[in-house]
Amino acid sequence: MSENAAQRADRRILELASKLTESSNGSDPVLLLNMRDLLKSAASGSRELQKLKEDAYSYGLVQYCVLVLKQDYGRVDGGWMTAAALADVLSKCCVGLDPKNDADDFYSKLLPSAALNMLVLGRRIQARYIRSVKDEESGELLRCFRLVMDSLCWLFSGHVQLAEPVLRQEHFLQLLMTDDVESGTAVMSVLQAVLRADSTILHHIPEETLHPILDELVYKLSASSNPVTGSSATRALLLMVESNAHIVQMVGTRYKGLRSLLSKQWTGKGFGRELSRLLDILYSGSYQQEALQRLHRAAGTIQAAWRGFQTRKRMRKLPGAVTSLQRSFRTKRHQEMKQKTRQREEEELRERLKLQRLRAMRAFREKQLTLLEIVHAGHMDTHIRETQETSALIIQKHWRGHKERRGFLLQKQQLKQYKAAVTVQRAALRFLKKRRRIRESLSPWKKHQDLTDEERLRLQQKVDSRLQLHPAQQVTLEQSQELHGKVQDGLGQFLLTRKQQQRAEQRREALLAQINTDISMLMGAPSLRDAAEKDVDFFTSRSVPVALKAKQCHSTMLKRSRWPWWKKLSDEFVDEDDAFLGDIPDLEHGIIFIAGSKQP
Repeated sequence: MSENAAQRADRRILELASKLTESSNGSDPVLLLNMRDLLKSAASGSRELQKLKEDAYSYGLVQYCVLVLKQDYGRVDGGWMTAAALADVLSKCCVGLDPKNDADDFYSKLLPSAALNMLVLGRRIQARYIRSVKDEESGELLRCFRLVMDSLCWLFSGHVQLAEPVLRQEHFLQLLMTDDVESGTAVMSVLQAVLRADSTILHHIPEETLHPILDELVYKLSASSNPVTGSSATRALLLMVESNAHIVQMVGTRYKGLRSLLSKQWTGKGFGRELSRLLDILYSGSYQQEALQRLHRAAGTIQAAWRGFQTRKRMRKLPGAVTSLQRSFRTKRHQEMKQKTRQREEEELRERLKLQRLRAMRAFREKQLTLLEIVHAGHMDTHIRETQETSALIIQKHWRGHKERRGFLLQKQQLKQYKAAVTVQRAALRFLKKRRRIRESLSPWKKHQDLTDEERLRLQQKVDSRLQLHPAQQVTLEQSQELHGKVQDGLGQFLLTRKQQQRAEQRREALLAQINTDISMLMGAPSLRDAAEKDVDFFTSRSVPVALKAKQCHSTMLKRSRWPWWKKLSDEFVDEDDAFLGDIPDLEHGIIFIAGSKQP
């Protein structure tokens, strides 16, 4: 870059670039967040904002943001919130930027890399959000995930050509294939933003890419009962069928029971307009014609009616099996992806530790050379012998630690196999119990197969009279929701009370253990004649209440020993207030208090 161009560049951009050059890798993301304040300082759509974006691209700040998104933010200041904010800054820098130089690299390399890195970052945050247990951590991760998805949508709004490669990415399909409501809704909003930005994009995408997306949307409509998930999936599916007429035929052929599913399961859930529009499209002429052709083809298979009946009888149990198969497949794929991520992180950590060891070894040898220059020549043999002994101790320590860890890994593997066997046995016993229960529930009906028509009529009259006397109570949706809320509150109160009871039980067990320990020490204490000075340490206490009580009891005992014989006949002359001598500030920890003695 020429000197004139450097002088025309914004001074703040130059300062930020120089700081990044001099800083370490750990603080680079935090420094790059300063670009957010620079972009906010300029008005939207102004020439100043355009100039800031061009200078940031010219000095490589935008390219560096794309590279920094790949790293692990678990050890960076701010954590994943820093990564999400950095993705937001990157999307704002790219939208509206049209570099005059290197335009081909910007559109063909940098923008696809930015979109891909945002998808990878979203997958990392989504995986940690699903594994998180604390409410505060999960809420922060959910906000980070939504910010990354919003940044991706904003990037689509400025560069529509990125929509097609993003939909072809496997990472987008992995983000969409989740059972979590919040993250799944955010990913479906990205799909809706893509379709709104360019409705003709589905014409260029092959069916092999569209089928998994359609399968996931239909699966969410069939397996979920959450209105938020159903509304998002319905809108996304509506945008897809409106953008391409071929998709309507594909949906009608591939998902035969979709219309009845939408009508029965999602009617009256709060998004009736989109649902009605989708049903109208599915009931269009092309779809009805396709259904009529299927009916004509079915008419030619009347000769195989018995086999069809048997097949449909077996297929009634298929949806549950398909759902279980999909869940197990997704779980296995999620575990494989998690294992690959863990292996990659372990490799990065191994390389980092190797580099740290090399640096430490270099510094140690430099320090050793410096010490050798200082040590006198006559003391060199002693120094070498001490160094050899220290090295031998370190080698022995590492070998013993390695041996113990290897034995622990073998025990861990055996415990894992034992738990797996227990799980298999539990599943088998549950299956056998279920089969026995079904057989027992069906067996009584076989005894009543020889009923006459009069007995059947009499039983039917009894059933009708019973129904008339005790009609079923109709429960409205509001009453069901109110009952659901009460049950949730009761369950939460029960869980809270159970946790408090568990803590109280643990405290009682700790107190009992302490009392048993004290009793054991008192039972095993030597007599005063045989007691030595070292035995006193076993009965000293560093607790102020314990020392206070000991002093009080000892003082009372000494006073009663000085009483006359007539006063010891009963306890009516005992004055508890006089038994306590001394003040709390005079107590010291680690000693036995004796009444009348002075503190050392």
